[in-house]
Amino acid sequence: MKTLKFKTNINCGNCLSKVSPILNAESGIAEWNVDLQDTEKTLTVKTEDLNPEDIKKTVLKSGFLANPK
Repeated sequence: MKTLKFKTNINCGNCLSKVSPILNAESGIAEWNVDLQDTEKTLTVKTEDLNPEDIKKTVLKSGFLANPK
């Protein structure tokens, strides 16, 4: 399992409620978390087979940005 980290613009609980269904529906994501206390609002994703571009596209579906760190 690999861990990928992204700088995002997901900055509040309301933002999380919008992105959560999209990330939860992605079968390739085993686990994910957004650190809202971090200044870069870091999204951490654990996956076996997805690459950073896959995660970036998935987050974009919910209207947010995710740039690999």
